[in-house]
Amino acid sequence: MNRALTLHDVIVVGAALLAAAAAGLLARMALRWLGERARRTRWSGDDVIVATLRTLAPWAAMSVGVSSAAAALPLTRTVGHTVNQLVIAALILATTVTAARVVAGLVQTLALSRSGVAGTATIFVNITRIAVLMMGVLILLQTLGISIAPLLTALGVGGLAVALALQDTLANLFAGVHILASKTVQPGHYIRLSSGEEGYVVDINWRNTTIRQLSDNLVIIPNAKLAGTITTNYHQPGQEMSVMVQVRVAYRSDLEHVERVTTEVGAKVMADVSGGVVDFEPSIRFHTFGESGIDFSVFLGALEFSDQYLIKHEFMKRLHRRYQAEGIEIPLPMRTVVLHQPGQVPLPAQRTGEPDLTPGPGIATSPGSTG
Repeated sequence: MNRALTLHDVIVVGAALLAAAAAGLLARMALRWLGERARRTRWSGDDVIVATLRTLAPWAAMSVGVSSAAAALPLTRTVGHTVNQLVIAALILATTVTAARVVAGLVQTLALSRSGVAGTATIFVNITRIAVLMMGVLILLQTLGISIAPLLTALGVGGLAVALALQDTLANLFAGVHILASKTVQPGHYIRLSSGEEGYVVDINWRNTTIRQLSDNLVIIPNAKLAGTITTNYHQPGQEMSVMVQVRVAYRSDLEHVERVTTEVGAKVMADVSGGVVDFEPSIRFHTFGESGIDFSVFLGALEFSDQYLIKHEFMKRLHRRYQAEGIEIPLPMRTVVLHQPGQVPLPAQRTGEPDLTPGPGIATSPGSTG
């Protein structure tokens, strides 16, 4: 257009911009109302969508307002085309960032719902976000009239060189994807490696796996090393686990009485202590005639790995108190010591290394001594 700018043009431009601002404000208010309704639902994905759209709505409204204002102004064809291209580019960028946030948030929500824990698997979230952003940039370049074919060719050749230079990084990346895809280890699981490290998996990102020990220290393990080591997962196939406690009673104890009392204490611990499996039936198994008593194992149930420590703590306190009340003896270690007089010839049993348990002169028995 070659005509001069008039007051009518200014009024139209102002009205278009005000209408765009009002539309953006109304959209944010409507999305805020939807956000309050979305928080009441059980699915957290709608919260992510509504929160992200609240950011996109003002940008979309202002883009439409600027485009309408530019159409009303007496601009030349070249200037008008440039303004429209800039508005479209801004709208594509805003849409791309919004889409990346929505998709990444949905992936994170899906990961949390599947693992059932409060951790995050950022490797999938980051890969998804980068993929969406790259697609948005390619669409933007194509819209602006820039050919992307040479760019894709250059990226293919350059990607090969980068892959050769970053072999360790890519090995960790694909190892992390393999770990999460196979579901052998997930955020929130308690694992123990063959090298001795153990703790709760906090996060699995594109390079490392972070493990939080019970002492709250963090252990950073490369994904490739985690995938190549022997790992014990205490949350697979189920989160509940058995807890074994070793106990010893004296030989003169009534084993039926011991079994009944121990089982009662275990059942009480399961019902009262936090982390115990309420419907778990404690059991005991006698297994060894020891040097100073009869040894047996008590099996209890814990909801997850860290609960076993409190369960053992309470069980041993209550069992000790109950044994004292019932007259059940927990024996001290006993050893038989044979004292030889100077010039005395050892007995045949002693020559062969077998202990002589026959009482006689020079034999003393004491608790806790060695010989």
